[in-house]
This record gives sequence, structure tokens and C-alpha cells, in this order.
Amino acid sequence: MVERLDAYHFHEQEWDSYDDLRAAFEWEVPEQFNMADYVCERWAEETPDAVALYAEAAGGPDRTLTYGDLGEYTDRLANYLATQGVSRGDRVGVNVGQKPETVLAHVACWKLGAVSIPLSTLFGVDGLSYRLDDAEAVVCVVDAASVDTLREVRGDLAALETVLTVDVADPKEGETDLWAAIEGAGAGRAVAETDAEDDGLLIYTSGTTGDPKGVRHAHRVLLGHLPLFLTTFCNLEMTDDDVYWTPAEWAWIASLFDVVMPGLYYGQSVLAYAGGEFDPVEAYRLLETYEVTNFFAPPTGLRMMARVDQPEYDVSSVRVVPSGGESLGLDIVNWAGDVFEGAAVHEGYGQTEANMLVGHCTALSEFREGKMGLAAPGHEVTVVDPETAEPTVDPGEVGELAVRYDDNPVCFKEYLGKPEQTDAKVRNGWLLTEDLGTVDGDGYFSFKSRKDDVIISAGYRIGPEEIEEHLADHEAVADAGVVGVPDDERGQVPKAFVVTQGVPADGLREELQSHVRNRLAAYEYPREVEFVDELPTTATGKVRREDLREG
Repeated sequence: MVERLDAYHFHEQEWDSYDDLRAAFEWEVPEQFNMADYVCERWAEETPDAVALYAEAAGGPDRTLTYGDLGEYTDRLANYLATQGVSRGDRVGVNVGQKPETVLAHVACWKLGAVSIPLSTLFGVDGLSYRLDDAEAVVCVVDAASVDTLREVRGDLAALETVLTVDVADPKEGETDLWAAIEGAGAGRAVAETDAEDDGLLIYTSGTTGDPKGVRHAHRVLLGHLPLFLTTFCNLEMTDDDVYWTPAEWAWIASLFDVVMPGLYYGQSVLAYAGGEFDPVEAYRLLETYEVTNFFAPPTGLRMMARVDQPEYDVSSVRVVPSGGESLGLDIVNWAGDVFEGAAVHEGYGQTEANMLVGHCTALSEFREGKMGLAAPGHEVTVVDPETAEPTVDPGEVGELAVRYDDNPVCFKEYLGKPEQTDAKVRNGWLLTEDLGTVDGDGYFSFKSRKDDVIISAGYRIGPEEIEEHLADHEAVADAGVVGVPDDERGQVPKAFVVTQGVPADGLREELQSHVRNRLAAYEYPREVEFVDELPTTATGKVRREDLREG
């Protein structure tokens, strides 16, 4: 029997203030802890008929998986993977969209003591192959959206031995349909005993400063997400009928571990919708059909929904609308409060290395426009001097946002194979976010900008260096610089400044956009391209992006 961890049920108590809650909270991290026990096994035993996942796919049948189903299928999938030689510590890529199979693959890995790697279906050949190769993944679970990309690079991946396909009509030689693997495997399996410090997740940054970095997270990372899940994502309220949904792809820490895994930790129902690009009218339909109570939506999605003229759907079930990735304007906050009939609208903040750090909780504190909220219970968050990493910055002054690293379960262990970059990330006992911001006298944090030149577009963090490198690979390009420029819908979009190899620019813009889109990711290509004679550079030859932004 899996023990209940009382520390993460503080929503069941009454609190006089947010300060009282923060003062009372203490982390509870068992020495032995496996995420599969808490998101699957205990509910498969206690409430096997409860719905774990509702699922819809465009053009496909609706599905419902109970916790009993989740337990059985992940047992069988883990048994299949074991027959393929997967064992403790091995890494498994999960390159599947917002589908039940994504959850099955992650949980089956954890049952083996293996490490799962969330991978976006938007990755091109370079984006996918880099991550699988860097991780030395021995298995990749892939759906129809990415199977051709994987086939193109598989021969270059020395460690990759097993490929499982999802919704692929014609698996090729060397590929096995995931459901065929499940059906052919034996039932029943004990969850591997893992320490809370053992690796459970390897998730890659967006390559904002050079190549993407593999972020090693221990099983304890799930526990680190729970306090802000209860305050910002649930507003300290949870019922037996709750349904959680985010339109964001499940390949990111801010979807998989903000919504999916915390929802399953509490035995609730999560909606999986694989319907292609975000459609605001379809979002309204889903909220009504599944009576969604907690709707985690990026600001871009909310802005698109706000433009729908008189949506004829009942969305009164929605109680909380958390958001993040970029700032919410007051107009959107007020609109959401009206459309969702008084629902709490919250902002939250975190990053791949340390997620769910700051957010609003209007059950106990006020929402403040332009603020990300208050530090979550258990997290010591502050503003440090960007040069010294010392907490000497006065309230209201701009510095680098940082969180206390030691004994914080949400913080990463290290970057895979990059000790120097790990050392630079953690200094003086603080994990440095590389984000600049402020904190006021009441403890409310604000985001100002990145220390580097990362572009935040519709919630995605995009590194300009990767785009520049791929543009420069094109035979017509001599040099390129990329910056983020304002965009009404996405917040920012990448804009490329391109110096050609003396070839005419006619027709080249679309060709370059496709070149980047196909090789990196659909959200990373430059939405704007300007052809210039030369780029402003520093004395050492680096592009001066500040000049590009100002010019």
C-alpha cells in the first residue's frame, strides 16, 4: 500500500492567510519514492474504476481510461520493454502528442526504474536527433506526427534499439505498434524500488544559450510541483469531479508536470486532446463537453478565445484558469473572469530546471496586475545581484530571480554531461533562473526580461542561436542574426536579419522559413525575415542583437 504524504494535502485545511500557509508547510520526501506508485499504482488499487484519462483525437474515436486500465497497461508495457533489454537507468524517448499513450510510456518507464524523455512532435530532424543522441536513448515511442522524422535519423542513433509506434498505420521493419506490444506482454509487475534521488526524467531546455541541455530530474521532482499546483492551479479547492486540461503539448515541463502528473497524483481526471493546432471554438466545446474545472491556458490561447464572437457553450464548470509563459494583461484577466463566471485567473512562473516557483492564490491573497504572484509554499525565492549571486537587491530593484537550491525537490540535479554549465546555474546555494525581475515589499514578483536574448513566443522559449545556425547552413545565406519582436497574438515572434551570398532575395524569404521550420520546430521559424547588407557586430565578431532590436 502506497502511503499518503500529508504535507501535500494542505488544501484540506482552513488557512487564515497565505503567510500562515507558507510558514506551516514543510517538505515531505520519503527516502524511497517512485512516481509510478503515486500517479498510477495506488489509484489502480484503491479506485480502479475512476477515470484517469479522457481522450479525443481529430477523426478518431473518443476513449476513456480508468486508473485500473492505467495500471494494467503500464504493467504490460513495462514488461514488454524489459524483454527488449530496458533496465534501471536506461533512457526512453517519448515523442507522442497529447494522447493516453504518452502517459502510458512515461509511467511504464518509471515502473522499470528507467528514465523517460519528453520530446515535442514539432521537432525537425536536427531537434529530434540531437536529443535522442545526447541522451543515448535505447527506445523511442513515436506517433504518426514524427515517425518519418525518426526514420530519417534512426540510422545515426547508435544507442537506439527499439521503436514503438502510436497511430502509425504501417509500421516498418524494426518498429512495433505500442498496443500490439501491450497486448502481447504479460500482466502484473511490481514497481521498481527507487530512491527519491534516482533519475526519473530527462527533459531538454529549448537551447536558449547554445545547444539544448538535458536537465536531469529525480523522482522527487513531482513532489516539488505539488504546492503551487494546489495554490495556483487549484486555488486550494479540489473535488471528486475535477477535470484538468491544458491545450499545451505534453512534451514540456509546464504541461506534463503542471497539469498531467499532479492531476494523476491526486487521483483526478485529465483530458487528452490530439486535435491539431489550437482552435478557440473547439476549446470552448471541450470545456463544456468534459466539464473541465481547471483550465491551464497560455495567454496566446486565451487571447484567441477572447476573439470568438459570442461562443455558445456553457463553460461554467471552470473554477480556475492558471496561465504562464508570458504576462497576462488586465483585459484578459477581466475577460476570463467574466466568461468563466467568476473563475480565479492566476499567473504562475517556473522553468525547466526549477518549475512551479511563483504564482497567485486568490483564495488567500489578491491578484495584482503585472505581477507573477507570490513564492509557493516550500520555495525560498528571492532576487539576487546578477554578477555576485548575492541577495543584496532591494525591494523594487531589478536583479536575477533565484530559488534556494538545497533540499528543494523541484530543483534539477544537473545538466547531462555539462558540469561547467551546472556550476554556473547553481551559485552560493541559489539556483539562478537567468531571468531578471523584481520583488516588492509584499513579496509579489515581477518578470522583466531574460539575462540572455531568449525569445518567448506563445509560451515557448526560443534560442536565437539555433535559428541563426540553421539559417547560416542554407547555401544562400552568408550571415544571420535573430531577435524577438513584439506580436499582438504571440507576445513575441522571431525575426531574422539575413545577409545573402549575393543571390537575389526574391522568393528566398519563404524558402528560409521552411528550411528552419522543417529542421528545428514549427514554433521556431522566423515569422519575419529582413534582408540586410551587413549585421552589427561586437569587436569579437558576435552579433549585437540589441542593435538589431533597436534598428
